Amino acid sequence: MALSSAELRDRLRTFSKCVCDGARLMVGQGDYEAYAAHIRKTHADQEPMTEREFFRNRENARFGVGNRSGFRCC
Repeated sequence: MALSSAELRDRLRTFSKCVCDGARLMVGQGDYEAYAAHIRKTHADQEPMTEREFFRNRENARFGVGNRSGFRCC
């Protein structure tokens, strides 16, 4: 059963998103879209961080910024 070019393109797009999401999670970078959906669903009274703020927040958490124990990578 051959796939149409549109179906193949959709499958490749989905696969590449999964690979990218997995790579981000391996280095401690979460999925902004999932975060924003969670905030909208469970914290409707709060405005979600912008994508840039989210990235900075995850970087700070990863490297222990503001943590008195000093540098932390993991």
